[in-house]
Amino acid sequence: MAAVLVATTALAATPAFAEAKTDFKVAWSIYVGWMPWGYAEESGIVDKWADKYGITIEVTQFNDYVESMNQYTAGAYDAVTLTNMDGLSIPAAGGVDTTAVIVGDFSSGNDAVILKDKAELADIAGQTVNLVEFSVSHYLLARALDSVGLTERDVNVVNTADPDMVGAFQTADVTALVTWNPMVSEILALPNATSVFDSSQIPGEIIDMMVANTEVLEANPDFGKALAGIWYETTALITADTPEGAAARAAMGAASGTDQAGFEAQLAATKLFAAPADAVAFVTSPDLSTTMDLVRNFLFDKGLLGSGAPSADVIGIELADGTVLGDANYVKLRFTDAYMKMAADGAL
Repeated sequence: MAAVLVATTALAATPAFAEAKTDFKVAWSIYVGWMPWGYAEESGIVDKWADKYGITIEVTQFNDYVESMNQYTAGAYDAVTLTNMDGLSIPAAGGVDTTAVIVGDFSSGNDAVILKDKAELADIAGQTVNLVEFSVSHYLLARALDSVGLTERDVNVVNTADPDMVGAFQTADVTALVTWNPMVSEILALPNATSVFDSSQIPGEIIDMMVANTEVLEANPDFGKALAGIWYETTALITADTPEGAAARAAMGAASGTDQAGFEAQLAATKLFAAPADAVAFVTSPDLSTTMDLVRNFLFDKGLLGSGAPSADVIGIELADGTVLGDANYVKLRFTDAYMKMAADGAL
């Protein structure tokens, strides 16, 4: 993945032109917190909101999460689903000014450290750990190791693509890995797998978002409004205790390789911001600044904030109140409550 990041930075040297337009492209990948985007596309909710604002929105599923971010960073897509950490390490570090339009949820158990034939986190010492290098899995591992007085020097990290995780764990050589749902659920169904640390132990730190190119968003605010409308109509549906809600959860379960019960189990391990007011409260909380400080320092330690970056301050992160972590003259990741607040106020 390190090579992917370098290549992405080069591609991002020529950012997307900011202009008023009517056609938009959105990329997403399989994860419980992002399945609503696929369901919204299939059920007609995307078209409904796009039509309201006189635009078209093409929603594309990627089987490879990293590739979806690379394509967004290269300018092929106007928006993409990603985590707070990956938003900083890939598009922002690649020079693409990116805004979190929707803060959809945070992982509360969907990301996990899993051991084979071992039941304690401390047993990970000396093992080879398979994960998507420099992703939120890598961050979760660092936080897990720290909780038991270990560091990354106590393990051997091997970069492994997310589609390969389930198969890899079933080979003799793989005894420890870090991944996210739906792979976590599949792996934990195996008789010799035990979760020894998960994201519920670091609540609010692994945040799942829909982000958009800031220049595109500023030139086309109706695109942001449509995204917010799509998200909140869909989440209201999928969280409803109704036959329609159950059918939506079953459809998303099937689309992610499980069933309704499996999807609902993953949803239970997710703090989903189905109500826009809850998302606004989260993104305006001072806790977000603390979290992003942890994240940016992790990325700086891994050399992921740009070649020769002198400190974690090299990239500015603008919070919803306008304050900036890092370089205020080079802001490349922005959190805003604007579109979520419109939804909360019934102003879409």
